[in-house]
Amino acid sequence: MATLRLGDHAPDFTADTTEGEISFHDWKGDGWAVLFSHPADFTPVCTTELGRVAALKDEWARRDAKVLAVSVDAIDDHHAWKSDIEEVGGAAVTYPIVADQDRRVAELYDMIHPGEGDTSSVRSVFLIDPKGKVRLSLTYPKSAGRNFDEVLRALDALQVNDSGPFSTPADWRPGERVIVAPTVSTADARERFVDVEEVTPYLRYANAPTTT
Repeated sequence: MATLRLGDHAPDFTADTTEGEISFHDWKGDGWAVLFSHPADFTPVCTTELGRVAALKDEWARRDAKVLAVSVDAIDDHHAWKSDIEEVGGAAVTYPIVADQDRRVAELYDMIHPGEGDTSSVRSVFLIDPKGKVRLSLTYPKSAGRNFDEVLRALDALQVNDSGPFSTPADWRPGERVIVAPTVSTADARERFVDVEEVTPYLRYANAPTTT
């Protein structure tokens, strides 16, 4: 089982979900995808996480991102659990939840934590870009719930990175200034971008373009 690296093409798969059978690449289309796994249905941390993802529906849409949850439980369990998720999150679950009983998707994306005493998936997150490449991955233990505000922030950062020769500084948030790539001279940066500030010859800030 190979570990996915940043820049790898996200593996395709066909799976049963709460929204019917999907082929991942066809379902994702030419937008972004947020693929995330959780250990089990009817568990407390997972219920809060999937509820939070449901509540962020408009935020995913603003970023042209689809979300897809993966669990090793059965499709009937997913459907039965949805009412709990919606009550906790205060929003309808409109995204698919994959039924991965044979662990095929979990193994494909290296979501199983060896030595934990079972074969349920850990809390993995993959951000996959319009070209189908893995651009970011996060892995949390089963006991620690994820911060989906950070997932959104990271997605915003990646989209800003793709909009020009930009990177983002520590703790960057949308609307804040970005870093101009070292491959662009300060003189060129001042011709191309707004309000360029040179802190050092290699660290130059500029106003960020609007991406969402």
